Amino acid sequence: MKQRVVKAISLSFVIVFMLAVNIVFADDETVNLESIIVQSFDEPEEQPWFLIGSKFATKDFPKMAYAKTWPVALFGTDPGDKDLKSLGMAFLFDRKEYNWVDIIPGSKSGSGDDVSYEPKELPLPGRVRMLDLWIWSGNYDYYLEAYIRDFMGIVHVLPMGNLNHIGWKNFRVNIPSNIPQSKKYLPKKENLSLVKFRIWTRPTEVVAAPAKADAGIMERAVYFYFDQLKVLTDTFESLFDGDSLTNPKVIEEIWGSSGESK
Repeated sequence: MKQRVVKAISLSFVIVFMLAVNIVFADDETVNLESIIVQSFDEPEEQPWFLIGSKFATKDFPKMAYAKTWPVALFGTDPGDKDLKSLGMAFLFDRKEYNWVDIIPGSKSGSGDDVSYEPKELPLPGRVRMLDLWIWSGNYDYYLEAYIRDFMGIVHVLPMGNLNHIGWKNFRVNIPSNIPQSKKYLPKKENLSLVKFRIWTRPTEVVAAPAKADAGIMERAVYFYFDQLKVLTDTFESLFDGDSLTNPKVIEEIWGSSGESK
């Protein structure tokens, strides 16, 4: 009888302890998952990208253009009054190899022959669970990687899959849990940023489209299109007494940009 009473009391303590632990960590486990568009590619001037090819890229390649095309699976055949575009890329290389093309977000200055680009990483909102992108391919056996930077400056390479498919296809990659998106100290949340995408050729695959001997150079190019870059992300943030003191604008108001006392 005494043993049963002791066991019952012990079990009660365990239950109370577990409830207390759940209360303490409840906020950390709360999630609010949202699908957020990072780049739609519909506004070229506001969302500039540029391309860099490896050493065997044919002169004047890779090329980039914003094309009036989209995945029918997303928008249907008639998008109405929406001015939809996709990021188009034309590749051409002088020889088979592990060639690559980097697709880089950036800022643009100048125009015409004087245009120039500077890399500008894209901040990814919330605590990202998944990166999502639609890609059009002509069935070339190339493959895609995403380069993600964490708050400590470390760049992580995420394989997104092979591009040997026909037409539009949705690509997704999970963000590994070992990539840090928060820290122990306030402010806890630390966003990731997208550095670039990279498309690799395989040395066993063609680097120019099969065409007639007198075909123009653009008929021999290999084409890809990107659309609707999104993230599935947790946007929940716990509120606490004094949470505004971690806001950069509030810190600026109190301390100024140089940190000198006012």
